[in-house]
Amino acid sequence: MSGAQDESPEAGAGRAGERPAAEPPGGALSVDVPGLLAQLARSFALLLPVYALGYLGLSFSWVLLALGLLAWCRRSRGLKASRLCRALALLEDEERAVRLGVRACDLPAWVHFPDTERAEWLNKTVKHMWPFICQFIEKLFRETIEPAVRGANTHLSTFSFTKVDVGEQPLRINGVKVYTENVDKRQIILDLQISFVGNCEIDLEIKRYFCRAGVKSIQIHGTMRVILEPLIGDMPLVGALSIFFLRKPLLEINWTGLTNLLDIPGLNGLSDTIILDIISNYLVLPNRITVPLVSEIQIAQLRFPIPKGVLRIHFIEAQDLQGKDTYLKGLVKGKSDPYGIIRVGNQIFQSKVIKENLSPKWNEVYEALVYEHPGQELEIELFDEDPDKDDFLGSLMIDLIEVEKERLLDEWFTLDEVPKGKLHLKLEWLTLMPNASNLDKVLTDIRADKDQANDGLSSALLILYLDSARNLPSNPLELDPDVLKKSTVQKALKSGKKINSNPNPLVQMSVGHRAQESKIRYKTNEPVWEENFTFFIHNPKRQDLEIEVKDEQHQCSLGNLKIPLSQLLASEDMTMNQRFQLSNSGPNSTIKMKMALRVLHHEKQERPPDYQHSAQVKRPSVSKEGRKMPVKSQRSVSSGTGGSNTTPSTPVIGAADKTGVEDKAQPPEASPKAPHDLGRSSSSLLASPSHVSVKEPTPSIASDISLPIATQELRQRLRQLENGTTLGQSPLGQIQLTIRHSSQRNKLIVVVHSCRNLIAFSEDGSDPYVRLYLLPDKRRSGRRKTHVSKKTLNPVFDQSFDFSVSLPEVQRRTLDVAVKNSGGFLSKDKGLLGKVLVALASEELAKGWTQWYDLTEDGVRPQVVT
Repeated sequence: MSGAQDESPEAGAGRAGERPAAEPPGGALSVDVPGLLAQLARSFALLLPVYALGYLGLSFSWVLLALGLLAWCRRSRGLKASRLCRALALLEDEERAVRLGVRACDLPAWVHFPDTERAEWLNKTVKHMWPFICQFIEKLFRETIEPAVRGANTHLSTFSFTKVDVGEQPLRINGVKVYTENVDKRQIILDLQISFVGNCEIDLEIKRYFCRAGVKSIQIHGTMRVILEPLIGDMPLVGALSIFFLRKPLLEINWTGLTNLLDIPGLNGLSDTIILDIISNYLVLPNRITVPLVSEIQIAQLRFPIPKGVLRIHFIEAQDLQGKDTYLKGLVKGKSDPYGIIRVGNQIFQSKVIKENLSPKWNEVYEALVYEHPGQELEIELFDEDPDKDDFLGSLMIDLIEVEKERLLDEWFTLDEVPKGKLHLKLEWLTLMPNASNLDKVLTDIRADKDQANDGLSSALLILYLDSARNLPSNPLELDPDVLKKSTVQKALKSGKKINSNPNPLVQMSVGHRAQESKIRYKTNEPVWEENFTFFIHNPKRQDLEIEVKDEQHQCSLGNLKIPLSQLLASEDMTMNQRFQLSNSGPNSTIKMKMALRVLHHEKQERPPDYQHSAQVKRPSVSKEGRKMPVKSQRSVSSGTGGSNTTPSTPVIGAADKTGVEDKAQPPEASPKAPHDLGRSSSSLLASPSHVSVKEPTPSIASDISLPIATQELRQRLRQLENGTTLGQSPLGQIQLTIRHSSQRNKLIVVVHSCRNLIAFSEDGSDPYVRLYLLPDKRRSGRRKTHVSKKTLNPVFDQSFDFSVSLPEVQRRTLDVAVKNSGGFLSKDKGLLGKVLVALASEELAKGWTQWYDLTEDGVRPQVVT
């Protein structure tokens, strides 16, 4: 009996869940008499003051005052207990206590990452040095930037800085991370989380146009990487210092007089957003600032950076995305029009848009250079395309160190910042090999050993360092007469104008359809460029590097050069560093370059059957609420460039569309052509990736030239048609074209006459039409289409199309002609009927020709029918 009474209520409740509680004998109930008396006493103590106040006739305000004093005492005692608990928790786990007390977005980097350290000593040092840093910045603006801007263009010859004041608020370093793994022993890598909010005052003036503008404040936040290399055995122990940003920093500039500045000729194509984007990209890898600390040290290798590897991204499909489109003011829930934005450093790719689909399939492939993989991530964001503002569908960040370790990842990844959605990616890490021992195997793997295409998956990477040129023709009259006819010199001579003898040289480089261009050096016949470029190579055994030095002022060629890449394959370490004699130039005109070819080899690691891998997925550092507008309307065209002024992404030629998907609009071959559009009045500021204001996707290298699904299905259809019989010489049929160039109109004219003996796509025949591209331009604006001929295998079109392009330019390009089956609305009978690639490097192009061409599944082996 006493044991039951002494039992605690918790124990009784615990056992009650197991079996019904047994009542005490005789049905008596146990009563806690002391507790009951204590409760009555507390109630009496609370009611007695109220009764006394009423009995004595006092005001009820005394009751409220007493209750207020009681609440204050309890709150004070609670705060004291809370402070004591926080102090004890801080002693036990400092990081967890800080995370619970502060918002994640307000935490510095050393709290987010345990290997990032605080650097208050460094901030105190910078604060003490800040006045001297400001003196250096002012000297940099006046002695370096100001002369460079003045010499960039005649419109800016009166440019000057009237005031340079960086402000009193110093740069702040929120955290420092030192890498100790996966780094070379002769280098030190640091990541600095920097933040600068300065009330600076920088005023500039262009007297010629009575223009005054300036900057009132600057904010910059980002991760700046500092590399100390090479380490040497003498003081100061470090040979050189390299500084750059891994990703585009957050940059905000408060301008004054920007409208007046943008009215100047040569700058009127810019805007505030584009200027910020240009400056930000100029700070991002592969652009870097290299400061030699020892004059004797050989820093040639620092000027010729070789990437750590190449990341091949197979952007395959997604599932279970959110439906963002709504109808009837939100009453009806629709689907989404998803597309993806892929970033590796400042290389940006955009996929095509899949209309009305929550499980889209892109099947696109991109290739990106990776210069510094420690700390660099693959960033992917999905958006729903809308006429006004695109909706966010999820994001993903993958550490490239994990991809390098695994070599191959083919997984489904869960999207962050959204309640649902998955993304299927296949990531390949390609190692750069300095020998050609694996080249044949690589060519076989990407099917580049048989076809004759110049585009598709890459087998090698060409790194080119453009150093300088000597003894260029200083007088345009020294040029070849045939070259003079095509230049503006003849016009100047006829008009009686005085010809400036100093050229403005630039260099145009191309490999296949991929072209790049150097900066302009003004008024010199011995220019020094010191720029880096990269080219993705499809097949180095039969591709050539074409170099042409041009005079921007007189629009004429100063010399050219053609180097077969097979020479690099036979060179030591596949590297050449020498001066090359220019053709069609002066007798002693040379150009100095350093070139290296590297084979892209995928090392397959042997894994046990039960091995499981998973790439480290990082959480985005920017919340959805703080996310900027998608880069779709602002981004730089990801190009096949890798120089100091360009983005080193892959130039690509098409989309890996299924046969049921229509060709999507695609941007042109992305050589840095934005400075041309700006009147070529660019300084180093404007010599950056071109910007587009239209929503256009980045082409995928998995095109119908490199065996996508369309070509595979067409080949399968051919095998079905063969069915044990021998097909004729033209199993896919033929197309008749007339091709000529009009010098008066400066246009390429293509007439699509007819097709014959096409294959039947269904029992009713085919609904063919013809699509034209002038490669490498695959934008929507560069596409030409005929009308659709219904239910016929011998359609007649007789339609004429033209492309605005000069004769010298068109001879370096290729006409892409594809015959496709249209099908009806929502029909599955859409796809490729055959295609042909017509090389336009012919001397008869001005006269023109009319011929029948055999259609093939990939277009790279056309047979001309006489």
